[in-house]
Amino acid sequence: MGTNGPGAPGGEPAADAGGPGGAGTDGTTGAAGAYGRAAGSGAAGSGTGSAAGAAGSGTEVPGTPALRDVLRSPAYLRLLGLSVLVGVPIALACFLFVSLQHAFQHGVWETLPHALGHDRAPWWWPLPALLLAGLLLAPIVTRVPGGGGHTPVHGLGGAPLGPRELPGVVVAALATLPLGVVLGPEAPLMALGSGLALLFVRESRRAAQPRAAMVLATSGSTAAISTILGGPLVAAVMMVEAAGLAGPHLLVLLLPCLLASGVGALVFTGFGSWTGFSIGALELPTVPPDMTPDAGDFLWGVPAAVLIGVVVTAAHRLGYVSEAWTARNTAVRTVLAACAVGALLTLYALLTGRSPEEAALSGQITIGVIAADPGAWPVAALLTLVVCKGLAWGICLGALRGGPIFPAVLLGTALGIACAGLPGFGATPALAVGMTTATAVVTRLPVTSSVLAALLLGPDAANQMPLIAVCAVVGFVVAQLLERREDAKGGQGAGH
Repeated sequence: MGTNGPGAPGGEPAADAGGPGGAGTDGTTGAAGAYGRAAGSGAAGSGTGSAAGAAGSGTEVPGTPALRDVLRSPAYLRLLGLSVLVGVPIALACFLFVSLQHAFQHGVWETLPHALGHDRAPWWWPLPALLLAGLLLAPIVTRVPGGGGHTPVHGLGGAPLGPRELPGVVVAALATLPLGVVLGPEAPLMALGSGLALLFVRESRRAAQPRAAMVLATSGSTAAISTILGGPLVAAVMMVEAAGLAGPHLLVLLLPCLLASGVGALVFTGFGSWTGFSIGALELPTVPPDMTPDAGDFLWGVPAAVLIGVVVTAAHRLGYVSEAWTARNTAVRTVLAACAVGALLTLYALLTGRSPEEAALSGQITIGVIAADPGAWPVAALLTLVVCKGLAWGICLGALRGGPIFPAVLLGTALGIACAGLPGFGATPALAVGMTTATAVVTRLPVTSSVLAALLLGPDAANQMPLIAVCAVVGFVVAQLLERREDAKGGQGAGH
């Protein structure tokens, strides 16, 4: 469940506009999940409620308007117009957020070390940086309304946040992510998008229409996440898959999300080109030479996907341990958890002789570096990266604030490329296996994972699609089986 529901300290009653959209461990986003649950009940409210709700299974109910009537209704057309209006300011806010984050990150890991006479961040650099991150985050988590956002081990998004909680999320992300916290910006961005959308709903006097509010909150999250996840297509697929809808409901939610994310991505990209600022989208500047997967790639690829699924799931499970441990004395243990992360990043630098920056932060840059030249990475360095960053990521998932996806993608990428030395297993198929499997494990959204991997690989994805599809399913199934096993153990322990 999300941590920012109606019972959060000083929290706004987000349910009055966005519903109780807590995030589960399957990566379901709060607003999308809330819409999916409300849709199944057929609740009315936005002018699309009764018809779309009744048609959730794809069948028409006597006495309800057909889907075409819903899509042509003035209320739904107004909702589409509001999605456009919401997408533009959200994209501008996300652009400012990401630009500031990257400016701070560059200052911490590039400018400041150079000013102190170092060619790169020295091995000990993460120790003071993460100590500072913990000291900054502890009072936000314990005293600021909303606690700086939901705990990332529970997925991408919690309940949509009200205006009082939103500043804490933004401050927590901008203050700690640039210092080396092993989390991404995607969860704070989604919180920013849905929170601004709900603020827009409140100001436009649409808070009395719960369905419209949920659709706009979902559209706001989609517009925000599309700015860094490869564009509007990935974001829209993610929201629809997370909502778990079928039939007419799928289209009713998809159109506002696609429209808001498309407009948002256009504004975001345009401002990036105009200002020249780095916008930090997840992308691969170059990839290994394209090759068609053969029998060897599948023979090695599927076991590699199982291995990646086990490793990423184990690191993710560490997040629950970290969360339970931190909850008992939150302020002090938040600082201690951040220091433990700093020690792991330092250990990586000492063991490999490489920059600690490779293991720190979200991993976006390191993913691109590995993909551009896999041969420059010894297997020992890749495995050390997996161990140190995996442990650091697990601690961050339960104790700090941010998004869970980007570090998981790096873990999958590193482990996949480490397996590429096996006879008959190419670097490009290994890259596809790693990215797809890790994303499917952490999001529990196999379709979204496949689309994201395909977009990241670009033209090379056409030949890799069979392997991508298989590994998305393998990662999803492995995560589900391991989770069920852990739940069964927990149940047996409780029985004794």
